[in-house]
Amino acid sequence: MICVGNIVTGGAGKTPVCLSLVERLRERGRQPHVLTRGYGGTEAGPRAVDPVRHDAARVGDEALLLAAHAPTWVARWRPDGAVAAKEMGADILVMDDGFQNPTIAKDLSLVVVDGAYGFGNGRVIPAGPCRESIEAGLERADAVVVIGEDRTGIARQLNGTPVLTARLVPGPEAAEFRGRKVVAFAGIGRPAKFFDTLAAIGAELAAAHSFPDHHPYTRTELAELVEEAKRQGALLATTAKDAVRVPSDLRPVLSVLTVRLEWDKPEALDLLLDRVDSRF
Repeated sequence: MICVGNIVTGGAGKTPVCLSLVERLRERGRQPHVLTRGYGGTEAGPRAVDPVRHDAARVGDEALLLAAHAPTWVARWRPDGAVAAKEMGADILVMDDGFQNPTIAKDLSLVVVDGAYGFGNGRVIPAGPCRESIEAGLERADAVVVIGEDRTGIARQLNGTPVLTARLVPGPEAAEFRGRKVVAFAGIGRPAKFFDTLAAIGAELAAAHSFPDHHPYTRTELAELVEEAKRQGALLATTAKDAVRVPSDLRPVLSVLTVRLEWDKPEALDLLLDRVDSRF
């Protein structure tokens, strides 16, 4: 079991890390399945996610993104999901979130940190964004994955915890946005990251609308956004995570920018995965 979690609330990049791990494990001859709680959905599970039959209201947006790339299980009680995955052929699990969940043993725990945000003010909820103290979290972490430039001095807070560095790279459709006017919207942990990425690839931001993380979009909201984009003569742009929360018949009007994770030193990740292989 590889756990990909974080110490702070909100999006740090766990899902891209999970997808990259799945790809890496397959290259090593493994049969990885993904296990997730299905945050934002009603399904208690254990349930194998079917991107054709299931929607975000049932299984959550992250589960749909993961299931497009690997067998994915939603389970509020994680051990039941692990058993179901093993029965269906998994020889290793990648768990999206659940770092603070004590119900299932982890062979490798990675804490994902957004380099631009770090641990916020370092305080535990409600005084700050942390789910637990930084010290307590780092004691259980096998490594920290810092995504993007470390602008907040994360490295100074790690007390010797191994660090992997990586970055999110726009997908191949990025060229579609270059030089184009864009009305952008996002309901992710930090929408500004998406807007900054659009600007970085050469899009002209005519408008940028932020929604709460995991926001279930209504038809009225989408109609207003579509109309605004038409008035501006702009593309209506969003993230892959947001797109799965849009009614399926409205998705063709969206221009979706995907991202993928690139490791600065893939060999450092392989050393950690070697340790996991030796435990199975």
